[in-house]
Amino acid sequence: MNLLKAALSISAMTLLSRITGLLREIIGASLFGAGATMDAFQVAWRIPNFLRRLFAEGAFTQAFVPVFAEARSQRGEAETRLLADHVASLLAVILLGVTLIGIIAAPLLVMLTASGFANDAAKFDLTVQLVRVTFPYIFFISLVSCAAGILNTYSRFKVPAFTPALLNIAVIATALLAAPYFDPPVKALAWGTLLGGVLQLAFQFPALKRIGMLPRFRWRPRDEGVQRILRLMVPAAFGVSVAQVSILINTQIASFLGDGAVSWISYADRLMEFPSAMLGVALGTVLLPSLVKHHAEDNPEEYSRLLDWGLRVTLMLTLPAALALALLATPLIATLFHRGAFVSRDVLMVKPALIAYALGLTGIILVKVLAPAFYARQNIKTPVKIAVATLVATQLFNLAFVPLFRHAGLTLAIGLGACANAALLYFFIRRRRIHVPQPEWPVFLLKLAVALYAMGGVLWSIAGTDDSWLQAGTWSNCLRLAMVVVAGSATYFASLWLMGFRAADFARRAA
Repeated sequence: MNLLKAALSISAMTLLSRITGLLREIIGASLFGAGATMDAFQVAWRIPNFLRRLFAEGAFTQAFVPVFAEARSQRGEAETRLLADHVASLLAVILLGVTLIGIIAAPLLVMLTASGFANDAAKFDLTVQLVRVTFPYIFFISLVSCAAGILNTYSRFKVPAFTPALLNIAVIATALLAAPYFDPPVKALAWGTLLGGVLQLAFQFPALKRIGMLPRFRWRPRDEGVQRILRLMVPAAFGVSVAQVSILINTQIASFLGDGAVSWISYADRLMEFPSAMLGVALGTVLLPSLVKHHAEDNPEEYSRLLDWGLRVTLMLTLPAALALALLATPLIATLFHRGAFVSRDVLMVKPALIAYALGLTGIILVKVLAPAFYARQNIKTPVKIAVATLVATQLFNLAFVPLFRHAGLTLAIGLGACANAALLYFFIRRRRIHVPQPEWPVFLLKLAVALYAMGGVLWSIAGTDDSWLQAGTWSNCLRLAMVVVAGSATYFASLWLMGFRAADFARRAA
């Protein structure tokens, strides 16, 4: 299997998910804007999302995939199937307990996440109600992550990559069809989130059944493989929790910055996650199983070459995305969100937050590629220590930037913290000679710089002023933005082609 084609396939499925995600945000912005009720939903959404990233896509995936891939490589299909059964059974029982506790403790969770809302009793009570509806999402999405780990290990990348689109479709449908029947209407978004979780889990079942890996309930928490995963999860959970604590602190700070601050950051976050998911998640997903296999076969040379390939592809695709987000912040926000309840002031408030995110986008995506280099070796402790250092650095950045830039200071701190995280990960990778750079790196970086300079010049010259985007209609902006994006992309890739870059040079077979 060609890893570049696999990554592009995942990116294509992720693109569909992100397009539906943008539609979800566009509809939410038009219907609810960026005021108090949308702030309440954003916090209610972040609480189960916090746990999803902490346990499901974070600690669990980092611990489960290496052990599961190793079992498949060394122990055969029968024992691999038993391991999947044991892990899924234990995970389901734990998640059921966590869900019940979360529903009961919703007021406490809101205080821990956005205590600034306590100054507005109506806003606080609405957030609690929304949390109680959205919290069961953690049960379904965590089991979805378990299924995705199994499918990705079997190189079935498309189904897990498409699955998030179902959440977006469910939220869009409830927002458009059911919002008028709720009081307040924003509750429709919460029920859509819960429905999306159910649909995502159900969608995994046929794919798991086709490979004979649909888990059955088998209660064996003392299983050796389960115990290994749990031992790996402890430091992994701590490491991921460090990053999530940083997000929690940022939400707390934003809750004191007035109505709209949480929403402005959230809209910027959605736009940043578009390239982050398409590139970082896709590359991290295809790299991890092959890295695990090279490590199991004690082949450090191939391990290093595969990581080198991942880093080059990451920089080649991420740097232009970051530059485009920064230069086209207003065109993107105005085209996508500027209608209905989302007014010009909201566009101008989201803009600095998005530019700040763009400065750290490369670091955010590099972390998703560099961290698997440690997880594949079942080394969780090093990323954990780096995550702690990153948390400290991020909060120091907050102290420096929030007084100056308000809500944009929070996104700038996150971006710079991610860059620090990536730099430290790479420092230890080089120090332990996990990665030995190939000799063409200096020329590669020089060519990238030339192509980025050309693309930046084109975007800067044709993007226009903020007012021109705020005053134009939606369809006019859509056509104009498409032309700008095509011109910038064509300039970048044509420059690379003229300097000798060819797609075949980046082909790479899976282990």
